[in-house]
Amino acid sequence: MPVISANLQAVRLRLAAAEQQAGRPAGSVALLAVSKTFPPHAVREAFDAGQRAFGENYVQEGVDKIAALAALRAELEWHFIGPLQSNKTRTVAEQFDWVHSVDRLRIAERLSAQRPASLAPLQVCLQVNISGEASKSGVAPADVLPLARAIAGLPNLTLRGLMAIPEPSDDPVAQRRPFAALRALLDTLRREGLALDTLSMGMSADLEAAIAEGATIVRVGTAIFGARPPARP
Repeated sequence: MPVISANLQAVRLRLAAAEQQAGRPAGSVALLAVSKTFPPHAVREAFDAGQRAFGENYVQEGVDKIAALAALRAELEWHFIGPLQSNKTRTVAEQFDWVHSVDRLRIAERLSAQRPASLAPLQVCLQVNISGEASKSGVAPADVLPLARAIAGLPNLTLRGLMAIPEPSDDPVAQRRPFAALRALLDTLRREGLALDTLSMGMSADLEAAIAEGATIVRVGTAIFGARPPARP
């Protein structure tokens, strides 16, 4: 069995076990394969093993990959999950299906204005700096509600929920704390009348903790594709 296919099978087994352990329905957590820095043929191998949703961090790399796999476009779901600058919003609005990393109203407004009318609404999540790290992107938890209300009113976007990249920890108890905080924040938004259904949280090292706290999408890269190539210059 090819390596990526075998890795995908192992990750799916982890997801299923975590769902069962958390008392959640089978299939309630979607797997987003984070293909950043890996070539199109790696995505193709994952596709052949049944994976359909892929996450990219870098706009140009993602667009190049979408073009290289254009024959599969109708079957693939492309998620942009990296920091997004204003000068890149048009490309993302035109090429991707989801954006997980919206943290400013200006970015959301540009995505809304630049989303082609011929495409379905762009599915978006607000990125929350749930651990309060100075080096991390994301809106502060206290500012999420007004931003969510503003974005929910924009045309051509569908606000789906929240995303976070918590501070790493090897302690399963510590891993769960920020995920629980993000879930509580989503519950608050729902009580305020926002129809949200998505918690994008959890990666290769902590997906079990995320699923225990209600993740609906886990973003897994290294456990599927292997160790990443050296960082981009």
